[in-house]
Amino acid sequence: MATNKFSRFVEEEGKDSETVLMSDEDIIDRLFDHIDNGTTDRGQSSWKEPTANYLSAERLDREIAVLRRRWTVFYPSSALPKSGDYIARDAAGIPLIVVRGNDGEVRAFRNACRHRGVQVAKGQGCTSVFVCPYHGWSYGTDGTLRSVPHGDGFPGLEKEGRGLVSLDCVEKKGLVFVRQDTDQKEDKGLLDIPDLIPDGFRVVKSAAMEIEANWKLHLESALEGYHIRSTHQTTFFPVQYDNLTVVESFGENSRIAFPYQAIEGLRDKPRSKWSTNGRITFVYHLFPNVIISTFPDCMQVVIIEPLGLELTRQHMFLLTDCAEGGEALDAVFKGQEFAAKGAIEDRDVVMSAQRGLKSGANAFLEFGLFESAIGKFHETLKPELEDPAS
Repeated sequence: MATNKFSRFVEEEGKDSETVLMSDEDIIDRLFDHIDNGTTDRGQSSWKEPTANYLSAERLDREIAVLRRRWTVFYPSSALPKSGDYIARDAAGIPLIVVRGNDGEVRAFRNACRHRGVQVAKGQGCTSVFVCPYHGWSYGTDGTLRSVPHGDGFPGLEKEGRGLVSLDCVEKKGLVFVRQDTDQKEDKGLLDIPDLIPDGFRVVKSAAMEIEANWKLHLESALEGYHIRSTHQTTFFPVQYDNLTVVESFGENSRIAFPYQAIEGLRDKPRSKWSTNGRITFVYHLFPNVIISTFPDCMQVVIIEPLGLELTRQHMFLLTDCAEGGEALDAVFKGQEFAAKGAIEDRDVVMSAQRGLKSGANAFLEFGLFESAIGKFHETLKPELEDPAS
């Protein structure tokens, strides 16, 4: 069986059918069949999502509650390579800190001083102690309260009970997961996760941007290839195919394979030499709000955070194992410049769709048989909103 550093979660005897993804060879065979017959993967039914679900503040509040209740990806593990490395950002509207301690463990805390609630960290960096900029209370990377200036002014203060408030935090499969609702006991969000981050991959670039659109509209744009010809006429379409994908499910999640026309170069090669690198982009949707995409010799981890009904923040991380300063890394960055042009095109149509919601023209948005991964997303989200205990 051919190996591919981006696709190591394949069929294994005895594995639960919901967690099985096709091997590279089977994916390529299926794509060749689609190319030869002018077909693509289809779902069994379309999905109609009421436009009210994109315009309701009450609905958004329930969606954000889902993000707080579940295990969700905070960052790739390689963004915190050494002790003291930390990242502070808002997740589901709450300021958090994730830090790697001296023991190598990754921990998560609410980013609020236990004196007056001021955030004790901003952005990304490395430290041995977090110091509140308001009155100087300081905390170790394990969250313990280290010192209180003029501590005699707080008689009876018990430092043991006034450390940073911790959250559930797990490092798994090259990703750091956080769960804000520590009363939850289920492991939704941690199950059925394949080995997506290859060994040796590190973060070489990170960026955040805001999109003036509902977070679900932004997410949906990554989960189908029906728009390739119309939206990406001079970028992706000349090197890919229009409306040609293979769509798979694993647990609550999906994987969509987008082939490049370069896949034709494999037809005359033995199956043992087949590789998807540079011939297929795999897009993994980790429910609810994470997209992981593979590109030639690199991958992106994108975390989508709702800021409001019409505002979304996207956190992007570029990972690769290419050596620093080499031609291979230069090629990765050049390829990402090309991909960024397509991302701008996606952003533009998503913001246009947001404006179109207000027109009142549509009572619902319809996702067809070619867009089954979007239907799966909404089908999975719906019961989470209706029954918080699910």
